Amino acid sequence: MFPKTGKKFPSEAEFSNPTYASLVAEILRAELGNSHQAHKTLMKWTGANERTAKNWLSGANGPSGEHLLQLMRSSDRVFELVLRLSRRPAVLSNQTLVEIRNSLKVTADLISDVIELQDPRLS
Repeated sequence: MFPKTGKKFPSEAEFSNPTYASLVAEILRAELGNSHQAHKTLMKWTGANERTAKNWLSGANGPSGEHLLQLMRSSDRVFELVLRLSRRPAVLSNQTLVEIRNSLKVTADLISDVIELQDPRLS
């Protein structure tokens, strides 16, 4: 009998759990697209070379160390992904808080308009 050599086929479990690199790639593609401009933007944000940026977008590799910090500074979505992956308490980015505040303001204005239409004496 000969010993088993060579590579094994990955199990279904290995395909079902997204990896760090694939999650970052999904976030970056959603934010930047998958164009040449996306590579340029990543290079500008992080100082990484083009091959590295392409690997991040394809999910072949994920950013580490200083590049990850640079991405977190430039992308609220990457920042929030890292917080989720680290299972830290939810922290909303400033951009998200501004969006929530604006949405609440629009909702409050609509409620005021409805109240005024129903009974002008209440305003």
